[in-house]
Amino acid sequence: MPIRQPILPSIMISTDDERRLSLLAKANMTQFPRVAHFLAHEIDRANIVPEQPKGVVRMGSQVVYRDEETGRTREVTLVYPHQADINLNRISVLTPVGAALIGLAEGQSIEFRTPTPERRSLTVLVVRPD
Repeated sequence: MPIRQPILPSIMISTDDERRLSLLAKANMTQFPRVAHFLAHEIDRANIVPEQPKGVVRMGSQVVYRDEETGRTREVTLVYPHQADINLNRISVLTPVGAALIGLAEGQSIEFRTPTPERRSLTVLVVRPD
């Protein structure tokens, strides 16, 4: 049976976020290869825009998303690794969920594989700017 490829919606990333996230992904290729490659792939396929429109996940955004496997919703803030704090619902863009969320617009869904390698599917419900 062939392996089904994950669903990858079109995404938008601002010029500033693209520059910073590209450096972050490159700097972490050795320490966190799977998620760094995933983040780099997301950046490579993104539409790079001068400014991200309202309703699109960017660094610092508060995001409400639904896990399509469990039906649970969660509200998080997408941050750089040094700002991450699970107790404050601040998730790093250098995690599988964080890398999956960057650039998605409200209503979009994405499928991806975790390092375990289970398949996950998330849908962005609400995006609030930082």
